[in-house]
Parts: sequence; structure tokens; C-alpha cells
Amino acid sequence: MRPHERTHLRRRTATRAFLGFAIGAGLAAGSLAGATAGAAADGRDAKSAATTTGVGIPASHNNLGLTTAEARKVQTWLAAHWQYTGSIDGRLGTSSWAAMQRCLRTDWNYTGPVNGDLGTATLKSLHKMLQTNWGLTDPFDGVIGPRFQAAFKRFANGV
Repeated sequence: MRPHERTHLRRRTATRAFLGFAIGAGLAAGSLAGATAGAAADGRDAKSAATTTGVGIPASHNNLGLTTAEARKVQTWLAAHWQYTGSIDGRLGTSSWAAMQRCLRTDWNYTGPVNGDLGTATLKSLHKMLQTNWGLTDPFDGVIGPRFQAAFKRFANGV
């Protein structure tokens, strides 16, 4: 695949992921404006709220729908089992996702680099884990929708 084709694929995947999130957030909050207001209330502007939901987009953190408390549970589990050495702050960033990639590599056929990038390969392996153990029934399509988020919450609350 040529570099410009990879860039196009990343943009298309990121757009699909954002649309899946926007639809889920809009349904959950009653409107997309409600989701944007929620992001503004916790100190992020609407643009940063959008970029933290995209696949393969560098962001300060991407909790994939988890609350801060749920993300802390995941970080604690990652620290205990997968060499996470960052702070337990409830913000799943590069170090958290690198530790998750170590887990996914060992148990869920992740073959990409351990770099903390929340890209398609990471999401595909995470999706497989959520399908196998946490009740996700959707086929993998690269979209972080409401059912994916619900399964990830079950995982976070079960570790």
C-alpha cells in the first residue's frame, strides 16, 4: 500500500469512528450539542473532544467511552499485569495503550507495533477480546459505537 493510500485509509477510518461516536453520543445525550457541551464542561473544547474519539489520531487521551473512574480501573489492571508504569489518572494515553497492546499481542493476535497508537490493528484485537469475553456481538467495522463502548465498560468494571 502506498503512503498516500495509507493516509486516505486512516482518514476514512477516523471519519467513520467519529461518526459512530457522534451518533452514539447524540443518542445518549439527546443531541450532538449535548455531547459537545459535556466536553466543554470538563475543560476540553469541541475540537479536542472530536479528536480524542478518532481512530489513529494522536490525542492526549482516548478512553473510548469510559469514565475517568473506569479508565483508572483499566490502568490499575494494566500496571498489575502488562507493565504499565504511567500514572493512574483515568486518562488512557499512549502508555496505557502500549500496555494494552502488550496484552493484545499475547492473548488476542495483535501483530502491530507496541507504540501506544490507537489504530485499526489495536482496535481490531481489542474488538476480538470484547467479543470473546465481554458480550460484544457486532462484527469489526472500525467504528467505536455504543455497543463497543458498552462492552469496553463491562471489561473496565470487570478487571
